[in-house]
Amino acid sequence: MSAHPFRVHGRAFARIAEFHPELTAFRRDLHANPELGFEEVYTAGRVVESLKLCGVDEIHTGIGKTGVVATISGRPRQAGAPAPRMIGLRADMDALPMTEHNDFPWRSGKAGLMHGCGHDGHTAMLVGAARYLAETRHFDGTAVLIFQPGEEGYAGAKAMIDDGLFERFPVQSVYGMHNWPGLRPGVVGVNPGPMMAAADRVTIDITGRGGHGAHAYQTVDPVLVAAHIITAVQSIVSRNVKPVDSAVISLCGLEAGDMGAMSVIPGTAKLVGTVRTFSPVVQELIERRLNELCSAVALGFGATAQVHYERMYPATINSAPEARFAADVAQSLVGRDHVVRDLEPSMGAEDFSFMLRVKPGAYMRLGQGEENGIGSCYLHNSRYDFNDAVLPLGAALHASLVEQALPAEVV
Repeated sequence: MSAHPFRVHGRAFARIAEFHPELTAFRRDLHANPELGFEEVYTAGRVVESLKLCGVDEIHTGIGKTGVVATISGRPRQAGAPAPRMIGLRADMDALPMTEHNDFPWRSGKAGLMHGCGHDGHTAMLVGAARYLAETRHFDGTAVLIFQPGEEGYAGAKAMIDDGLFERFPVQSVYGMHNWPGLRPGVVGVNPGPMMAAADRVTIDITGRGGHGAHAYQTVDPVLVAAHIITAVQSIVSRNVKPVDSAVISLCGLEAGDMGAMSVIPGTAKLVGTVRTFSPVVQELIERRLNELCSAVALGFGATAQVHYERMYPATINSAPEARFAADVAQSLVGRDHVVRDLEPSMGAEDFSFMLRVKPGAYMRLGQGEENGIGSCYLHNSRYDFNDAVLPLGAALHASLVEQALPAEVV
């Protein structure tokens, strides 16, 4: 693939493209040194080192444990001018607990850890934006660059917010983006509403009465109860949720008995799964129906079932004005035909949702796949790698959001 298999307009992209090789080297170094959520010591250190070289105004570390925030002020303001507006840009830094099966030189150097979701690329793009914004300062206000830990299941965005992120840096809006192998390089996707689903964890503890497999009539078999619950739960979405609403219930794990004991019926069983929704109303409906249905099914067999419902990540909902603005900015870079303004939401989850519950903003998809997404290696795959060709575009999109949201006066 060529360095830039797409056309991009604007001075931000033109300048950032000049240091594309440096961004690529930085990204690949992060890829070779993956770290889990709240353990991003090396990653945060490399970010801080790079931000110092970029010449940003302030660097704040340890926000939300290992988070880093940098600020860059635009053109000098006259005495007595109102407080400058602030725009937030966010990138996630953590990797995944999975084994990489790539064989390129920058593959993971840590057993069982891998940048399988492209957060190394996200971090590099925001560093690229920092370098350009600190160099040019062609905006009137303050850019707040948020390098977030622990996106992969650790709620790092919430940790930063709880640690005073938006009290210390009161941005008017906040923007994030994620690479998307299903879109071609040079394509940006967004919509003015749901982008990602809420992610909830469900654990169902079933208690019966164990015994000998040859005398099952003397037992209350929790495995049988679990099987009926698995089947019954699939009726919740099809028979309780309106067809125009979206929801997924997946029971993904069953734990019961001893695989080495073929004739022992256990006394307990456990089911684990996930619920994905966009609407709080649907979310509450599913939680209620899970409790009712599981208890009733278990009771029918003389057993009990206890549902533990944990709300982990809320839905990622873009605010409409900011989503339209982000699409307009993207269009100024890549043209109308390369911006998808009604991108289909994903049932995956994203903890940028916590930031969008507090501040208006938008979450975007940055295409990085092959033509039509065919042959692309998707996220959380052991052979995934970020497409370095899109680094300058992602960085330019970050920078252009700042320049167009905080336009500098022409002098």
